[in-house]
Amino acid sequence: MVRRARRCGTAATARRGYAMKNIAVYSESFKAWFPHVEYAIRLAAAFDASVTGVCVCPSPETVMSAHDAPVLVLESIKEARQLMSDAHAAEASFLALARKLGASDAFWQVADGDVPRSMKLIGNWHDLLVLGRTSSPGWGSSSAIGDIVLGCGGAPCLIVPEVHAGPPVLDRMAIAWNGSVEALRAVYAALPMLIRARKVVILNRGGNRASPMDQWLPEFELADYLQRHGVIAQTQVLPDRGGAIGSDLLRAAGDAQADLLVMGGYGHARLREWILGGATREVLEQTVIPVLMRH
Repeated sequence: MVRRARRCGTAATARRGYAMKNIAVYSESFKAWFPHVEYAIRLAAAFDASVTGVCVCPSPETVMSAHDAPVLVLESIKEARQLMSDAHAAEASFLALARKLGASDAFWQVADGDVPRSMKLIGNWHDLLVLGRTSSPGWGSSSAIGDIVLGCGGAPCLIVPEVHAGPPVLDRMAIAWNGSVEALRAVYAALPMLIRARKVVILNRGGNRASPMDQWLPEFELADYLQRHGVIAQTQVLPDRGGAIGSDLLRAAGDAQADLLVMGGYGHARLREWILGGATREVLEQTVIPVLMRH
């Protein structure tokens, strides 16, 4: 269940051209605001966008067993209701932070249930979903973020590592390109950012086709596509050193002094579970810069 909260400030200005006008940020904590929450708010302010803070509380039925004694069931329900009440009370704190950081159009939403399912719904009515990656267990771990990215129905996700400090900077951006549909979807979602960048580098590891099975498809030149959208990009071919693809991408992005990396989120279904592709997993685990992913 998702409840629409009150808004802060006036309506956003008129939408024109390529725009990123609705940004959501998931916060596992509502007692302290982690750096990725501030990052999302400042990004919304820079794009004159609305920002929605999202907290997900577990439903009572997910934290209790059918074999629990009645007294334990009642205690679980009581704790879940208190957590939900505390989460709603955090609205004032989030809206105050949004005003302080320059976002004039802010919302706070509280959902109960499963995090990936809630993010799939909420993420897809926003232009971007911001997530924070931490070294601690929970929904900020790289594996949990992978579940959200691969399970949220194709919503663009911007992952901000906990080691990243400071406001969003979009001067230099790198694109991990292998010719796949996922990579192109990520590029399309990142266009409002790419248009603002002073320098864009295409890190080409897989050519302009996703696999040998695609040889019958027509050629697609990403640099030409970006140029038609007003983005002048340089192309850099990444040599295959026989090592981890994710590590090579991050090293090349670092050499380019990229402020943000754009890439597709790769995985495949096996026994109804999402198994992260190697490059996706490595980047999520090792990145020190924000990464925009889209499956």
